[in-house]
Amino acid sequence: MHIALIEPKIPPNTGNIARLCLATDSPLHLIEPLGFSLEDKEVRRAGLDYWNKVDVWVHPNWFRFRDAISRDRCLYFSANAEREYSEARFAPNSVLVFGSEIDGLPAKILEKHPERCFRIPMPGEVRSLNLANAVSIVLYEGLRQLGLHEGEPPELPAEEPASGSAPAKRRPRRRGARGKRGAA
Repeated sequence: MHIALIEPKIPPNTGNIARLCLATDSPLHLIEPLGFSLEDKEVRRAGLDYWNKVDVWVHPNWFRFRDAISRDRCLYFSANAEREYSEARFAPNSVLVFGSEIDGLPAKILEKHPERCFRIPMPGEVRSLNLANAVSIVLYEGLRQLGLHEGEPPELPAEEPASGSAPAKRRPRRRGARGKRGAA
């Protein structure tokens, strides 16, 4: 499955979604204009050192994206859609399309394709979910429906401590206000 973000604005969201895409082997489509540069520190930090491994496609605008991707493959997600995301029928080549954090999915898409628009139910008192969280929920539902969640997790090499040294200890996090540097 592919993930497409229409004009994302918040760098850490896009970085976290990029990491999710790598974890699920899903190409990421970014539809410009973006609210940041892909070189921004916040995007890089959220994507950690994975960016060079993510299959990222940047489209200069919505129309170019539509020319590149068949509409039949697209499933759209919005807090304003009528149908629940669990009703979506995912396919291995589905493109899961999400609007920006600020503007959401364009109303034109909701009007033109209501049968392909879905929402995540939110019984609590919020307007919407964080974009990275919403993408995760929907993508993993698609993987579940397709039975692709049953794969084995990748094997990571075991880390061995250097000879003669004790394993590294985790440093406790500081809580509360920080003092000024150099203050005694």
